[in-house]
Formats: sequence, structure tokens, C-alpha cells
Amino acid sequence: MGLLAARRLRNAQTLTFRLVSLGIAFPIFNGLLGSIIGASLGFDAGTTTALALLAASASYIAVPAAIRLALPKADAGLYLAMSLAITFPFNIVVGIPLFTSISIFMVQLWL
Repeated sequence: MGLLAARRLRNAQTLTFRLVSLGIAFPIFNGLLGSIIGASLGFDAGTTTALALLAASASYIAVPAAIRLALPKADAGLYLAMSLAITFPFNIVVGIPLFTSISIFMVQLWL
């Protein structure tokens, strides 16, 4: 799927500001939700961070394969570009430190 994304990325002029914002907003929302759930379940900060990262990364791990099966006529270049060129780098650069900080705060808040 990565090779397909690379081939189609050149033709990804359909990536509008709204789509890029969506590719960043959903992982933040999911990661925040994962932090809240982890802290409310009494997990430590590391486990809560892991849960937040898994929740935030679901959009580029499971969704492309599911969309490919469920919607075979959907533009693979669009959803692969969003997940592999926007969400994944965002989570690596910003998401990991962000969710670590949020998780530490949430765990301290719940104590």
C-alpha cells in the first residue's frame, strides 16, 4: 500500500486544507480520548501514553485496508496520502510528545 501511496501522491492535488486538517484533527481527538480512558481506568502514565498512541494511530493502520475492501472504487491516492503523508508524520513528530504530556497530566489529575 505504501508503493501505491507513493505513486498516487504525485497526483494528490485534491488534498485540500480541510482534508489535511481532518488528517490532523482526528488523531488528536482519538489520542486525547485514549488518554482520558487510560487515566480513568487507573493505568500508569506509560500505559496511558501507549493507549493514546494506539488510538491516534488507528487512522493509518486499519483504515486504509478497511476502505480498500469496503470501498474499492474510492480514490486510494487520497486516503493513502492522508494517512501516510499527513497523519503518520504528524504522530511521529508532534503526536508522541503531545500524548505523553497529556497522559502524564491526565494520570496526575486522576490520582
